[in-house]
Amino acid sequence: MGTPALAAVSRVAGEAPQLEDVTIDDPRAGEVLVRLVATGICHTDMVMRDGHLPVPLPVVLGHEGAGHVVAVGTGVTHVAPGDAVVLSFASCGSCPSCAHDAPAYCHAFFPRNFLAMREDGSTAIRGHDGPVHSHVFGQSSFATHAIAQGRNAVKVDADLPLALMGPLGCGFLTGAGAVFNALDVLAGQSLVVLGTGAVGMAAIMAARIRAAGRIVAVDRSPERVALAVELGATEGVVADGRSLADHGLADIDHVLDTTGHVPLIEQAILTLAPRGQAGLLAAFAPGATVSLDAAFVMSGGRVVRGIVEGSADPQQLIPQLIAHWRAGQFPIERLTRVYPFDQIADAFAAGESGEVIKPIVRM
Repeated sequence: MGTPALAAVSRVAGEAPQLEDVTIDDPRAGEVLVRLVATGICHTDMVMRDGHLPVPLPVVLGHEGAGHVVAVGTGVTHVAPGDAVVLSFASCGSCPSCAHDAPAYCHAFFPRNFLAMREDGSTAIRGHDGPVHSHVFGQSSFATHAIAQGRNAVKVDADLPLALMGPLGCGFLTGAGAVFNALDVLAGQSLVVLGTGAVGMAAIMAARIRAAGRIVAVDRSPERVALAVELGATEGVVADGRSLADHGLADIDHVLDTTGHVPLIEQAILTLAPRGQAGLLAAFAPGATVSLDAAFVMSGGRVVRGIVEGSADPQQLIPQLIAHWRAGQFPIERLTRVYPFDQIADAFAAGESGEVIKPIVRM
């Protein structure tokens, strides 16, 4: 039968999605049907919208959804109808990475998150002229309802403001997870965060939770840098063309890049202390290269690592982030603005211009 829904359908690369009436499938084995309350807008949604990743059209994007379970397919036991959930990225659950509690490095991460269909090639959405691609990041949550995997539906407390919680599934999870998991920043250590968008701000707040020593926020925007200092950075650097060394950055334990700006990354690596590490988590264009001074890296035991989704297991990290939010240590409400669903184009524009760090659309 299916469920009638309203969805933001992307039909032309580079153009804003349009709201359309669609029908959402009933959940199959291992799937859940979720009635969405709100969905965050991530930079990756913009990249997919513009055709810079091979996401097929027409498609419903959106991968920071939160809402309530309506129905579950066979085999799903950890959530039930009525439960509040935050949706995160998809993973297979059976590859070597998933078996070692590292679903962010699932061997099937790309097809399960970007190819916008089930493994058998089917989609869960039907529009006025035929199938519409679904299952983006295992959810396609720019809609009033979504089919998600049971694996990427995280049960959360019923009293939470779900309109605020969706970005815990990707942007905020990525930044905080990079600090907690991938870099494992310890008390007293130094951290430089390049870029103060949603991911960078989450990393800064996580570093404060970890009681890091020197926490440096680097951005071109003085306003963003000032906000980063309010949220936990011990100092800020407004990028002005000078090198990071000229700004007094040296002997840094950890560098986290969220910008993808290669010249800045190359400078930042040179600020690392012996045994220091740099984490790269921006969406790089295919073929992008970063030049390293091999002797500098080798002689100090320095590490440059890629980071996907904060090296997080959403079932573990999302509840932890909620606990930090309840304790007033992870004030994501200072980074968000909520828009009605029919203003999704305005929400995208606000995120792209930098007017809003994390736009959210409420269904």
